[in-house]
Amino acid sequence: MVGKFDLIVFDWDGTLMDSTARIVSSLQKASALSGLPVPSDEAAAGIIGLSLDQAFTELFRPASITAQQRDELMDHYRQQFVVDNPQPMPMFAGSSALLALLQRNQKQLAVATGKSRKGLDRVLEETGVGQYFHATICADEAESKPHPDMLHRLMAIFNVKPEKTLMIGDTDYDLQMAENAGAKSIGVTYGAQPKERLLPFSSLALVDSVAELRDCLLQPC
Repeated sequence: MVGKFDLIVFDWDGTLMDSTARIVSSLQKASALSGLPVPSDEAAAGIIGLSLDQAFTELFRPASITAQQRDELMDHYRQQFVVDNPQPMPMFAGSSALLALLQRNQKQLAVATGKSRKGLDRVLEETGVGQYFHATICADEAESKPHPDMLHRLMAIFNVKPEKTLMIGDTDYDLQMAENAGAKSIGVTYGAQPKERLLPFSSLALVDSVAELRDCLLQPC
């Protein structure tokens, strides 16, 4: 399959990095510290992939959160996620090896993520996988998913057509973004969202592990 595509774009959280639990916990603690209703595990996981600003809008109706609470929520979340949890989060088993394999196959690789630029640069350095990506784009540099802006920008950088672009992600925001951009997609079910949320999209495949993703990408065209 991989031979059909000139550009392979990965989501980060829940696709390459096993970060869902920390994101959920940080959101819940930040909400409590800001005097806001604490979202359920499902609700908190369900907004992973969006920019933080958009995620907060999804979790809390604008009329129910003040500007001060929103600022406090942002500060508390960053404190919980980074400062109070300095240990690096793990990559999913096999994901680094998959990136190295795709690089050896001379594929152009990129990241499109709801993380901030500062956040992505930090984890790329911590994990050592930044070397595999030819370009990355973050939520503070483009429109939030599922808007196609991130993919449009990456396709322009590489001068690649939508039909030659493959998006790999764990949320409906990733798969909807791919459809909005005219690109193809593969959904992974081991991340933030359950398989049921990924089923409505016209993905080439839904895979349950990095090993299955590898096999899917390497199958004959």
